[in-house]
Amino acid sequence: MKTHSSLLSATALAAALLAGPALAQSAGDLTIGFGAAVVAPKSDNGTLAGAAATVDNSTRPSITVEYFIRDNLGIELLGALPFKHGINLAGAYAAETKHLPPTVTLNWHFPTGGALKPFVGLGVNYTAFFEERMAGHELKIEDSFGLAAHLGTDWALDDKRAVRFDLRYIDIDSDVTLDGSPIGKVEVDPLVAGISYVMKF
Repeated sequence: MKTHSSLLSATALAAALLAGPALAQSAGDLTIGFGAAVVAPKSDNGTLAGAAATVDNSTRPSITVEYFIRDNLGIELLGALPFKHGINLAGAYAAETKHLPPTVTLNWHFPTGGALKPFVGLGVNYTAFFEERMAGHELKIEDSFGLAAHLGTDWALDDKRAVRFDLRYIDIDSDVTLDGSPIGKVEVDPLVAGISYVMKF
């Protein structure tokens, strides 16, 4: 009986979400989102100076701006405050760096009629590394270009506002030098999880 009741409750909740207010996106619309993003590099980040490298996670405030060139099809720019990562070699802290990862994505928003509006996208990322620090040495991480994949959903609060949950995969691979000599390539390749408050203009 409890199982049957729980199933009915879950069905009712799903129906309520699908029947709620819709955030429609039409050609010429502009949305701005403010939130937070977590950059979580993959677990194996390559080999530097003969040692296994790992890069720590980082969380920062984020902003997105999306302009709809057609109904449900938008070009989005992702920006954020600089992310800061610790770099570990053979499991021990060795260095740190900051980076900015502006990403431009073409997003397709599925034309659903309810409160939940999923989307997928594909784009390109440029990651600029700076303020690299390693005690007693000059560390340099080259900037990176790579592809970015995007998926998520908007949960409409009304026809002008939504809460967005999204996930990106970004290809970030960069050559690294120490005191002017190459020591390998760092393969960050993070998942970027975000939550934001989106407004339509």
